[in-house]
Amino acid sequence: MSSQDIPEENLPAEQDHAHAHTAVSVADEKDPFSDPGLPPHEHRIQDIDERAAKRSERVVAMLFTVSMLATVGFIASYVTIPKDKSIFVFPIGHISALNFALGLTLGAALFCIGAGAVHWARTLMSDVEVADERHAISASPEVKAKVLADFKQGAKESALGRRKLIRNTMFGALTLVPLSGVVLLRDLGPLPGTSLRHTAWSKGKLLVNMNTNEPLRPSDVAVGSLTFAKPEGVEESQEDFQNVMAKAALMIIRLQPDNIKDKRELEWSHEGIVAYSKICTHVGCPISLYEQQTHHVLCPCHQSTFDLSDGARVIFGPAGHALPQLRIGVSEEGYLQALGDFEEPVGPAFWERG
Repeated sequence: MSSQDIPEENLPAEQDHAHAHTAVSVADEKDPFSDPGLPPHEHRIQDIDERAAKRSERVVAMLFTVSMLATVGFIASYVTIPKDKSIFVFPIGHISALNFALGLTLGAALFCIGAGAVHWARTLMSDVEVADERHAISASPEVKAKVLADFKQGAKESALGRRKLIRNTMFGALTLVPLSGVVLLRDLGPLPGTSLRHTAWSKGKLLVNMNTNEPLRPSDVAVGSLTFAKPEGVEESQEDFQNVMAKAALMIIRLQPDNIKDKRELEWSHEGIVAYSKICTHVGCPISLYEQQTHHVLCPCHQSTFDLSDGARVIFGPAGHALPQLRIGVSEEGYLQALGDFEEPVGPAFWERG
């Protein structure tokens, strides 16, 4: 149904206002580019038929309601679907059921809010085009008053107060969607407690060579060599191996006892063999570069440099404190062993480190 089929007296009052902007100027010699003006305004079916407007209102409300249901589905999927469950989806193949459900429900929630807003704007809000003159950047009081009046007019034409079903379902959809992000915060917990202060090292744990997977004897560590070690009983096949080694990774260096400057370092060593955390105290990168002549180790990420002959103190770079030292000794069988855990947290500082 077009506006030509409706008697003139039944058309909305703004029709005359729209025709006022359709005047077309004629080109002349001084101004060869004529102003085409605006085309005549065509009324939509919703403008002239309240039943059609009600149908559009119900469609918009339905989209917002589907968004709310999809958000609830997102939360339910996150809580109930096991993270290791997989499903077959044609033609993608086998994929994670949890990822598929989360993506589908969150996508539907966001799409329905957007689709509802677009359908609302295209069918129920005013679509009359209004031409306005350009003005200076600094608005005059008259312009400010006009903007405020236009805003009030737009709010009135949106029928937000009159279309209560749309308003209420929209507010419900917009209120529930942020809950998806709140639920995701669950993965930030549980709180670490004191786990950052402890590692897999303890008294009596043997130092095991990372390359040979055999316990280390003092004779296995030559002067000037760098050896990487792990705690006894930690195997690569373990599910939490990477998490354990992120704090327990150890580097073993043998120095001449006369070259050790720090008194505590000498006391915690065995025949010049010192054990330090391999984890840089800047951002936690693994340290792997050793210079024999200076006894310096370098972090390859940001070039923090530590002096292993002087308590592994920082001599260059952004690291905030020295590498933690592990106190070591020799077991009855002649193997190198830890005499306890690190006495300070390993790796970068954290706000409650103390």
